[in-house]
Amino acid sequence: MDSAAIDRFEAGRNRLASLAYRLLGSAADAEDAVQDTFLRWQAANRERIEVPEAWLTKVVTNLCLDRLRSAQARHERAAGDWLPEPLLEGDPMLGPAETFEQRESVSLAVLTLMERLSPVERAAYVLREAFSYPHAEIAGILGITESASQQHVHRARRRVAVERRGDEVDRATARRIVEEFLAAAASGRTERLVAMLTADVTMVSDGAGLAKRLLRYGTPERVAALVRAGFKPTPAKRRLVGGAPAMHVALVNGSPAVLAVVDDRVVGAVAFEVSDGKIASLRGIAAADRIARLDEAWRQHEPDAPVVSAW
Repeated sequence: MDSAAIDRFEAGRNRLASLAYRLLGSAADAEDAVQDTFLRWQAANRERIEVPEAWLTKVVTNLCLDRLRSAQARHERAAGDWLPEPLLEGDPMLGPAETFEQRESVSLAVLTLMERLSPVERAAYVLREAFSYPHAEIAGILGITESASQQHVHRARRRVAVERRGDEVDRATARRIVEEFLAAAASGRTERLVAMLTADVTMVSDGAGLAKRLLRYGTPERVAALVRAGFKPTPAKRRLVGGAPAMHVALVNGSPAVLAVVDDRVVGAVAFEVSDGKIASLRGIAAADRIARLDEAWRQHEPDAPVVSAW
């Protein structure tokens, strides 16, 4: 393959990766899909491809759909073993972020909600909301009619609008929320935490990366008690993560998050969904494979001073 063909693919790599990430919710799987797309591009008769961007978009989308439909993926996600892979603010895989719809489509909350859509609904929604494809092009990519594309997007929008509760937050708001959360968690008084939570708060955790299945909790009192226990430092916890972590504020997929960092290595993250000034959901992620890309990005990042210098 000549250098011009390679350059053409590389020019669109980040766009393909951000599309694949939105469809799969996994950076590692998205990278695999993009690499498979490159192999198809390498093997194709490129002289017969009139619009390379459209061809590449169709290939990567359908590779992602194949992955979503696979027996293994259906089993893992149905069994409750799946969480979206968090990405640090500025990661190119987060892709276009000029509009609210583009930012919303990559939030952890919406990536989780999209698990309830069919693969074709998910693809139609992402292509329309995040990449502004017209329905005629979506129909061609997915092999459906234009009216079917409109119906899929309408159903997906309605599902997301009904179930999503989170608000957009800026960096200053994120820091305030994290500081208040950590102060409440360290206070030893669960009522301070309860006051920060919505009445229908939910919490999902991978059990510090040790649980075989995701752990799910509800009610403000139950969540507050678990947060208080989880954030209480002990020698055993410090041995588990390799030291006394510093607690940093970050934006992860557009949401405020606490990152636990030991020797410049991210060992865990807790991301919040905020609604009307209160925390509506928490996602605790510490499994090494789920935070590998976030950890890599953190090492190239110039962080603000930690909220807690040594937990």
